[in-house]
Amino acid sequence: MSRVKEFNLPDLGEGLTEGEILAWLVKVGDDIELNQPIVEVETAKAAVEIPAKWAGRVQAIFHPEGATVEVGVPIIAIDTDPNAGPLEQSTAGAPAETLPTPSAASLAAVEIAPAEGMVEPGLIGGAAPGGRTAVLVGYGPRNAPAKRRARKGDVPAQAATPAPVAPAPAPVAPAPAPAVNGNGRVSGPVLAKPPVRKLAKDLGVDLATLTGSGPLGSITREDVQRAASGTPAAAEPLTVAAPAASVASFGADREQRIPVKGVRKLTAENMARSAFTAPHVTEFLTVDVTRSMKALDRLRDRREWRDVRVSPLLLVAKAVLLAVKRHPMVNSTWAGDEIVVKEYVNLGIAAATERGLIVPNIKDAGRLSLRELADAMTALVQTAKSGRTSPADMSGGTLTITNVGVFGVDTGTPILPPGESAILAFGAVREQPWVHKGKVKPRLVTTLGLSFDHRIVDGELGSKFLRDVGDFLADPEAALLAWT
Repeated sequence: MSRVKEFNLPDLGEGLTEGEILAWLVKVGDDIELNQPIVEVETAKAAVEIPAKWAGRVQAIFHPEGATVEVGVPIIAIDTDPNAGPLEQSTAGAPAETLPTPSAASLAAVEIAPAEGMVEPGLIGGAAPGGRTAVLVGYGPRNAPAKRRARKGDVPAQAATPAPVAPAPAPVAPAPAPAVNGNGRVSGPVLAKPPVRKLAKDLGVDLATLTGSGPLGSITREDVQRAASGTPAAAEPLTVAAPAASVASFGADREQRIPVKGVRKLTAENMARSAFTAPHVTEFLTVDVTRSMKALDRLRDRREWRDVRVSPLLLVAKAVLLAVKRHPMVNSTWAGDEIVVKEYVNLGIAAATERGLIVPNIKDAGRLSLRELADAMTALVQTAKSGRTSPADMSGGTLTITNVGVFGVDTGTPILPPGESAILAFGAVREQPWVHKGKVKPRLVTTLGLSFDHRIVDGELGSKFLRDVGDFLADPEAALLAWT
């Protein structure tokens, strides 16, 4: 049995197909233990630490930090018996792009870890145990030809037949003097790094027409950007008159290109799919929440609540959960030829993080007491902001709240998360003039915005649900007495 085993990027179980390596937690030569975290990977849903499948010594790391790797591709090689002596040949620690072509003997010393769940030969995405389709880190099974590594005994076709001996080379005539193009540069291969070549291709710039300002006459990004914007290189002597007024540049030098990946890519796909699949309707309700704010103050003063984070969002969440009990159709999913009404509420709370907007949810939130709900919301937000929300915590949501009020916004028209039939926007709480008991007085007021899937929730149901949420926030004590 071979000592060195390659560990493939695993399927994290959420229908994803790829992941970005955020950070390696080990390096070549480190001794590691079974289940020790070895790499942090960002999928489209979360950042996840992946544990080692074997104990041993890190022999090689195949992909650098920042690389996007497909599921099933080897990411690390582990020597499972480092005390057995040196390996026959080692290229550990060399970057993937500089590794020499492995020999048949070295390939025979490596055992590729089998995938969990056999797949049809040559395809990724075969049947897995339990009848499900084995999908890996992105979305959906991928029925595409899979690239395989060389197996034991494989010998390149060219090696099967000895190559003929080449005749002695004839004397070479002196090379002609290099030609010079119109720009004054020597004709021949253009010296430019791959990123510079890609930038030139994107901007439509012919590298052969440029004079490089980099080392050995190589072409730099600045050279390409100057050519794209029409600005001449500083090194070229110009005898043109100074323009009367400076002309603003509108080229790539004043633009920023941000790759769309990870959470942002998933959010974009989900929002576009939801916006053009579910017919959205949004209703608004302005509510006097002065009594709710006073109730929160009294709650904070209680001894058993002094260490608990109490915010207006807590009462909004409680109001939504009670309103769902009165109007269960709001907590449902459109399934084509049927509507699935769910007797549990996995309450999503939209959270803005450094990685983008994510919507983790509190499982079976309707069964929690107010104190349990407060603790769950605090843990959810803290985990989200630290970037440690697991994919499981972001799946299975049934109804969502988005607190746009923390940004000073009155309300909005939120887009439904896929598979949900309603989402509530909670706006900022402001002191405003309000008619109270026949007199205009300053009161604490907020605006709610409810978007719902009109295939499931009609105007009457949506209005009643929103009204009940508002009634609770206007007088929480009276609503609790009346509804429970």
